Amino acid sequence: MVFQLQRQVRPLVEIDQLQMHYPLGGVWGSKQSLKAVDGISLHIRQGETLGLVGESGCGKSTAGQLAARLLEPTGGRIFYKGEDLLRLRSDRDKQLRKQIQYVFQDPYTSMNPKHTIAGLLEEPLRIHRIGTRSERKAHVRDMLEQIGLNESYAPRYIHELSGGQRQRIGIARALMLQPEFLVLDEPVSALDVSVQSQILNLLKDLQQRFSLTYLFISHDLNVVHYMSDRVAVMYLGKIVELADVLDLYESPLHPYTKALISAIPAEQRGQSRGRIKLQGEIPSASNTPSGCSFHTRCPFVMERCRQEEPTLKLIRPGRRVSCHLQE
Repeated sequence: MVFQLQRQVRPLVEIDQLQMHYPLGGVWGSKQSLKAVDGISLHIRQGETLGLVGESGCGKSTAGQLAARLLEPTGGRIFYKGEDLLRLRSDRDKQLRKQIQYVFQDPYTSMNPKHTIAGLLEEPLRIHRIGTRSERKAHVRDMLEQIGLNESYAPRYIHELSGGQRQRIGIARALMLQPEFLVLDEPVSALDVSVQSQILNLLKDLQQRFSLTYLFISHDLNVVHYMSDRVAVMYLGKIVELADVLDLYESPLHPYTKALISAIPAEQRGQSRGRIKLQGEIPSASNTPSGCSFHTRCPFVMERCRQEEPTLKLIRPGRRVSCHLQE
């Protein structure tokens, strides 16, 4: 009998102990810093959508900007197809940047309002010297069709479009270089509910059509549930829980995750669990609590939580949680 060993496929994106600390001006030589991202580790498989969820100020957008190389981290490593992105030669770095693109929450503020839609979409191709002028124009026409618009939009300006149309252009611009990995930072939070569903369905369709991998950032748990294969829950710069989407929503383990899930209206989450109301405000990232960073708001806090910081541990396949209650 011949046994075949299945080769383990390395994730498309690997984030290892990633940090983004901003130094603050202190007194008497203080080295205090704001810990926007404080040692997170994640991996994203080819073709999947990893949701990143948490309250405003938890660091999820900063984590996305780090993953897309819009910011340089103060610590940790980022691997793309096994290559360390922080140690690449400049020419190789430029090549890989085409494979990693970012979709902003507000496309209006991320695009030059003086350029036409055609100019905005052509710009990435011009920067990377791809194609002739006629080939670039043909690519623009094709991309407009791919996102549900047509070539009549090419001579228009971004201020002439609706919010949903602007976001379609933002998505199209990110796709012009044929990337493999997109960071989607709150891509529908500024849109009406009816338009949100159109954009989310477009993103799902484009993912299948172009074999895309997504890091999907949002504070909206319903949107994350609809879009994601796995979900990472972030609190005060750290990942506190990571699980498959159905597992996480049906059986949250971390107290913070439980509180987030309980905030979804009962008719939408289809569960009878009562609402868990957290007391107090999220602490400052420049003055994090000792021990578990969540202990100041946790309804199940123990003395150990105040003294000892938990680590993100694997408790069963596909399920990680950072909580003393689960040990």
